[in-house]
Amino acid sequence: MKLKPHWQILIALISATLLALAARYLARDAAADSGKMIFIHALVRTAGYIGNLFMLALKMIIVPLVASSIIAGIASLHGVKGFGRLLGKTMALYMITGVIAIFIGLSLVNIIRPGLQNGKPNEAIAAAFHHQASQAAAPPKVLNSDALEGGFIRQMAVFFERMIPENIFTAAADNGNLLALIFFCILFGVAMTALPHDRVRPLTDVFNATNDAMIVLTNWIMVLTPIGVFGLILPVVYESGGGLFIQLGKYFVTVLLALSLHLFLVMPVITGWLSGRNGWSHLKHMREALFTAFSTASSSATLPVTMRCTEENAGVSKKVSGFTLPLGATVNMNGTALYECVAVIFVAQVMGMHLGFGQQLIIVLSALLTSVGVAGIPSASMVAILIILKNSAIPNAEVAIAALLSVDRLLDMSRTAVNIYGDSCVALIVDCQENEREQCLAAV
Repeated sequence: MKLKPHWQILIALISATLLALAARYLARDAAADSGKMIFIHALVRTAGYIGNLFMLALKMIIVPLVASSIIAGIASLHGVKGFGRLLGKTMALYMITGVIAIFIGLSLVNIIRPGLQNGKPNEAIAAAFHHQASQAAAPPKVLNSDALEGGFIRQMAVFFERMIPENIFTAAADNGNLLALIFFCILFGVAMTALPHDRVRPLTDVFNATNDAMIVLTNWIMVLTPIGVFGLILPVVYESGGGLFIQLGKYFVTVLLALSLHLFLVMPVITGWLSGRNGWSHLKHMREALFTAFSTASSSATLPVTMRCTEENAGVSKKVSGFTLPLGATVNMNGTALYECVAVIFVAQVMGMHLGFGQQLIIVLSALLTSVGVAGIPSASMVAILIILKNSAIPNAEVAIAALLSVDRLLDMSRTAVNIYGDSCVALIVDCQENEREQCLAAV
């Protein structure tokens, strides 16, 4: 009997983790030039190469899939009025769920206080921060460096600058910034709805056919998911050290507990309340996408799987999923916003800074704003955290970021799963409400 895809992915995750831990154990006493070390390094490099090929294959289909999905989805709407209703409902849900996620993180980080020990800043973590800072890589440059300066006005200005592309082809070539591509596709789709039906129908057929072809291509690539996941996880587990993980244990528990509450309790309740469907059953529908998001740590790379699971397993229409999910992969980052809030306040606790209610509220708003434009790639939120740390006048921001980045992968994978699940929940809610509205209109 053939195993279902999510079980194949889970087996790949466990196998890669166990093999990586065994390799670390064997490499501990082996000489650098011994045959054992040569074999281990070859194994890790080969696995990393396979994982990279899988990521490249996923990234290859992002732009055509996003463009065809959004344009085909909007073109299928009944005029601009229908589009406006769908956009307003989608963005309202994204904002509401994002704010809820942030306040979950804010509550837990103030209750657990992971940066403190016996009511005082944890000196061991602070020492580990400074030790790791000289060894960790610099955070990736996802946003314009100018965004690191100024307050909300500057952040908003940079956000709108990134949203309007100077050259749409350049924006399409930049997988780290889907916001400009999505903005153009939305405008293009709306423009199509403004044309007479007989004139725009050939173009609509082209985008519908393109979208169907991209779904077939996506299914082909998804067959390789377990192999790709194995290749992605093994090097990460092999390279991760254990010392700082132990020191940051309380911080990990805080973040994972907050993410788990949002994923397994809050979102299913909201989904069930607003859609009339069983919110916990929707978790089962999204298992494959959740495992893929956890392994790739990329909302953008997981987008093809998210769309397939939402449409085929949850029964969401192509019209809704094709519009809400690509948009959500860029602007709806529940897990990222939650994580940014916890990380910033954690660093402040370690640095001995007391943040009052007003200062924490500013951090909440900053997390909501910066999470909107964060690219859907691994560790991109570190740049947003650096922005918030600098704007909050928390000292040694770069030192803290360097240390957090060195141990960020597990939390990055977890918050990515929360991000894509939030997208799928909004798609399900909007689809159910749109179907009810259409049924009511048909009955009139």
